[in-house]
Amino acid sequence: MVVRLIKKDDDYVSTADLIKDLKKHEKVDQSGAIFTFEGIVRGEEPGKEIDKLILTTPDNEKTQKEMEEIAEDVKLKYGVNEISLIHYIGEFYTGDSLFLVAVLGSHRDESYDALKEVIERVKFDIDFKKEEYSNEGTKTILAGG
Repeated sequence: MVVRLIKKDDDYVSTADLIKDLKKHEKVDQSGAIFTFEGIVRGEEPGKEIDKLILTTPDNEKTQKEMEEIAEDVKLKYGVNEISLIHYIGEFYTGDSLFLVAVLGSHRDESYDALKEVIERVKFDIDFKKEEYSNEGTKTILAGG
C-alpha cells in the first residue's frame, strides 16, 4: 500500500506510478479491476478565474496517519485487494495534480465503491485548508470544500 502526503516539488508520483505498483501486488492474479482518480486544480469557477491554490494541513504526521487509516478501513469494508493514495500540499496552479487514488479489486463494483468512499472521506474527514486566489480575491476553504 502506498499512502503518502507529499509537499509539492519534494517528490512526484503519478497515477501511472500507482497503477504500475498495484500491478506488482501479490493479489494481482485474483484482481479484475483497477479504478483511479486524479483530482486536479480547476482554473475557473462560474464567474471567477482562479490564479492559484495553496493547500495545507496543520499536522502533516496526523494527516498521514488519517489517510492510512482511511485506506485500511475502506480496504477491509469493501474487500478490495489494495488501495493507494497520494495527497499533495503546497502551491498549485491550473491542471496541477492534488490528490491521487488507485484501487485494486477482484471486481468492478466493490472497487468503484471503495474508490468513491476514499475520495469522500479524505475530502470531508481530513483537516485540509485551501486558500484560493482568484480575480475576486482570496477565499479560504476548509475540509469538505
